[in-house]
Amino acid sequence: MDIRPLRIDGAFEITPRQFPDARGVFAEGFRVDRLAEAIGHEMQVRQTNISVSSAGALRGIHFADVPPSQAKYVTATSGRFIDFVVDVRVGSPTFGQWDSVVLDTVERRAVYLAEGLGHALACIEDGTAVYLCSEVYTPSIERGIHPLDAQVGLAMPPGFEPVLSPKDAAAPTLEEAAAAGLLPTLEDCLAHTASLMGRE
Repeated sequence: MDIRPLRIDGAFEITPRQFPDARGVFAEGFRVDRLAEAIGHEMQVRQTNISVSSAGALRGIHFADVPPSQAKYVTATSGRFIDFVVDVRVGSPTFGQWDSVVLDTVERRAVYLAEGLGHALACIEDGTAVYLCSEVYTPSIERGIHPLDAQVGLAMPPGFEPVLSPKDAAAPTLEEAAAAGLLPTLEDCLAHTASLMGRE
């Protein structure tokens, strides 16, 4: 598989090699050793989420307090999605910026995002996405930014009509979350990553 760093530090696009034959196709969807080469430590998978979405569903921008937060490895098992990684780390040189990858069952790409990064998923065609998560879901430390915050400016495809959950629709803007002290700092994120590498 090919692992390419995204524009946001701590995020990667993973493209597997596919082996088609008369029976279908085979590909490695997740390799802990190859991912560890890129991120500097092994990702421990403690929860798997299955997200079934209708076209137009927009989920996010979600993140969690650091530590421990939640690293994610996301891929599509059906349909087509745009996966967004948003830098919500105060003090980061790319704070407020984002990058994206199209997830589908053609290229079968995945996205890895480290703890402390924001994540959003826009469903272009009805489908299912699977999330491998480094920590279990803990509601008390989960945070969100409004996915249509103009300051962040996530680029949706032409004709996309976003459908948000009530929780996401009520989420603060990036500016409001920063003013309320809800965002992780780059310093805390780097310290947490160092601890995962055994370099506390």
